[in-house]
Parts: sequence; structure tokens; C-alpha cells
Amino acid sequence: METSIACYSRGILPPSVSSQRSSSTLVSPSSFSSSSSFKRLKSSSIFGDSLRVLPKSQLKSTKAKSNGASSVTKCEIGQSLEEFLAQATPDKGLRTLLMCMGEALRTIAFKVRTASCGGTACVNSFGDEQLAVDMLADKLLFEALQYSHVCKYACSEEVPELQDMGGPVEGGFSVAFDPLDGSSIVDTNFTVGTIFGVWPGDKLTGVTGGDQVAAAMGIYGPRTTYVLAIKGFPGTHEFLLLDEGKWQHVKETTEIAEGKMFSPGNLRATFDNSEYNTLIDYYVKEKYTLRYTGGMVPDVNQIIVKEKGIFTNVTSPTAKAKLRLLFEVAPLGLLIENAGGFSSDGYKSVLDKTIVNLDDRTQVAYGSKNEIIRFEETLYGSSRLKTAPIGVTA
Repeated sequence: METSIACYSRGILPPSVSSQRSSSTLVSPSSFSSSSSFKRLKSSSIFGDSLRVLPKSQLKSTKAKSNGASSVTKCEIGQSLEEFLAQATPDKGLRTLLMCMGEALRTIAFKVRTASCGGTACVNSFGDEQLAVDMLADKLLFEALQYSHVCKYACSEEVPELQDMGGPVEGGFSVAFDPLDGSSIVDTNFTVGTIFGVWPGDKLTGVTGGDQVAAAMGIYGPRTTYVLAIKGFPGTHEFLLLDEGKWQHVKETTEIAEGKMFSPGNLRATFDNSEYNTLIDYYVKEKYTLRYTGGMVPDVNQIIVKEKGIFTNVTSPTAKAKLRLLFEVAPLGLLIENAGGFSSDGYKSVLDKTIVNLDDRTQVAYGSKNEIIRFEETLYGSSRLKTAPIGVTA
């Protein structure tokens, strides 16, 4: 069965591109080069029609007043991904990249739904066990970035070295991604997802999460959704994968309000981190609703969808940080903060943390303002966000 993806957007690919690779062939990203066999690509027939380019005359927009001072373009619910991107950013290269990643996500969604997860295929360089579908997702995302022709470097959590995708430095992008976050729970049929962040130019170190121009998640559950945020454009936006294979805009989140819902990761740290234990006790005593799946993508996504709550993953002397700043924490930070929420490593926004090494790890919390204040105050005695007494509305 074909595993390649096709990116249909004006000026991306010639109409005759095709691919002859089968799903049984897993190619190392190190083999990606201009002379590789990855030059031709065929639209996957398992998703129906390809995404089409609509004339500008069909694009709809409304005007939203901003405190009566100025107006900004507001995308409508029901738009296609391409219509949305045409309004959300003037950067054609960024639109091309996000469209191509969308094609990869819908292919991965199909593969996750039909995956046989009875055993482990290999182990990555960090020592994490991988299922076969991890490697397939990794391959598809590298392909999408190469065929976008606007990506200079790409790096994945499974292959944590920079791979040259052949795109330009000037006007191009570098992308870091976790191809299948939560792959260990694929076999139990829990929701899993893809995370990626997009940085301008050719650097993925010496930059911060705040330097991202876009970030996104692909969520593979009962529904398949593509949740993305574009720097400088308000809101975090959810697109639903329809039966015919198209992405439709179904939700815009611009505020994370207060509400008693918590997702506590790395609970083993409460054994020798008394402050984290105090925080968890508070949630329980105040009768917060526990909503924790063991997958970072669904746990963070529910904050965006429900527009409330708190996700924590705290470290301790014996429970070290596992979450990687580049591949997971920074991209999700942009999604949460664009949605009107806040992020913290205990002291500052995760978007303010400089990525020194590709494997940098950190503790993190995402949520509403008051919940992040409580997180910082409980763990470290004060909060940078504290401006008024905090309280929670159920």
C-alpha cells in the first residue's frame, strides 16, 4: 500500500508527480537527498480527493473589532484549511509547509487506525521503545517536509539530528517534531498524536519557543483533528478530518478560563517532591475532576477544547525530566498561549526558554492564568503572574 503523501497547493508540485514506494520500505532520514528516490509522489487514494486550491473569490472573512481601536481578519468556522491559511498568514512558504504537514497527518491517521501493534520494532537513540507505526509516521513527516520545498532542516524525536530537507535558508523554515507522541498506548486504543514546531531559517538551537512561526498537533482519536497556531494570528484553531479527506475549521479557542480539571503527569515525583505532592493534594481536596490519559497530546488538547484546566509534569530528584523542550514542550506552549492560556517551567513561560541542545528537557505546566499562578507559588513560593488574589470557578 502506498505510504507517500501528496501536497496540493498552488505552486508546490507539478501535476505529474508520483511515487513507487511501498509501506514495507522504511528509509532512514539520513538517506534523504536530492538524488534519492523520493522525487516523485502520488496522491494517496485511501483518503478520497486531494485538497483543492479554491479561487480567492470563494474565500470568506469577517471583521472582528479589537477594543474599538482596529479590526483584524477573523476566519470563519467551516472554512477549509487552505482558506484559513490564506487569511491567517501572508507567507506562502508557511502556508505550503502547513498544507503538506496536513497531508502527512491524514495519512498517519489512517495508518494508526489500521496498525498492528503487537510488538516493538526498534529502540531510538534515547532508549525509548518504538512501535512500527512510530517509524512510519517519522518517515511520512520527513517526506512531507522535503516535498514542501520550503524546509531547510528537520529533526525528529526519533532521529534527533538535523536532516537537510533541501529548502532555502532565506525564506525557509526548520521543523522539529514528535512523530507519534504516546505510541506506547496505541495498542490499548488510546488517543495519540503528532506534535511539531516551525522556526524560521536554519536553526533549531540557540532559539526559543517564542521564535516559532507556527506550531501544531495532529490528534488521532475517535475524531482526527489538526490543531494549529500561527504566531501573530489570534487563537488556536481546530480542523476536523472529514470522510472525503479534507480538513474543515470547526473550533477557535482564544481564552482558557478557570475550571476544576487537572491532568497530573509524572506522579511518581510526588514521592520526593513535597511541593508537588502539596499541589496534587490541593486538587484532590478541592474536588477537581481528574482527566488524565497518559498521553501528552490528548491531555493538553483537552485544555484547548474545554477551555479550562491544568496539565502538570513536574520533576524530582529521582524522577527526572522526560519531556523535550524542542519536540514537545515549546510547540505545545505556543498552542496553549495562542489559545489564551499560560505555560510555565516553574519560573517563566516555556516560550522564553532557550533551546541549547536538541535533547534539552524540562518540567512544565499548561493551563489558565490562575492555575499557573498556583503552580508557581506552590512549587517555588512566588509567581511572575501574580497581580490579584486567585480563585477558581468550577
